[in-house]
Amino acid sequence: MSMQNRVVIITGATGGLGRIAAQKFAEQGARLVLVGTNAETLNQIAQTLNLPDERILLHIADVSDPAGAFSLAELAREKFRQVDILLHLVGGWSGGKPVVDLDDQDMKNMLQQHLWTTYYLAQAIIPLMRANRWGRILAVSSPFASRPAANLAPYAIAKAAQDALILTIAQEEKEHGLTANLVLVRTIDTEHARETQPTPKNASWTTPEEIIATFLHLCSDEAGMINGARIPLFGSS
Repeated sequence: MSMQNRVVIITGATGGLGRIAAQKFAEQGARLVLVGTNAETLNQIAQTLNLPDERILLHIADVSDPAGAFSLAELAREKFRQVDILLHLVGGWSGGKPVVDLDDQDMKNMLQQHLWTTYYLAQAIIPLMRANRWGRILAVSSPFASRPAANLAPYAIAKAAQDALILTIAQEEKEHGLTANLVLVRTIDTEHARETQPTPKNASWTTPEEIIATFLHLCSDEAGMINGARIPLFGSS
């Protein structure tokens, strides 16, 4: 599989999943736009990748703000003249309280991280994908979005809203050559504990490499018929 010359925006690039995404897509020949909020960490990742300047763009941005999302899209357009793939890996988790004990800010924070970042990025980047009549939008979601657990309301609600947005985009943009899909995980196993210290609890955890392998397939031309999917990556448990 080759991503030769595809332009891939990776938000949350400094996280454990974002680093692996950058590495694996770079190995397949992609040109990368790495987005984060920490310049030092972004520079460290770039040094590790050791890509020529014409294949990488580093951008410090807060994509929970519309200005940050639109400036990102414009910089990517200026440098590469196109955007082909959005791997939206910004996110967070909040839980531990029943609904009656929640603070409004708990809900606002989760909606900002999951729903609003996705919304702003979609508005900014989809026009660039439409111009080439080809695009892939991918994000990580959770089974809790459709089957909430107790004391996880802000996270579950925000993920459900993000899911609804991406699945709506899948239907709206399919005539323009774009697909939008989600992979569902319970926990991202950045330490590979499932392999090194297996327990019943971590049996359903998913490694970054497993997530990115799925992303790579979904970004291929051969996967163009997969659209509007919520793909479970947590085994049978």
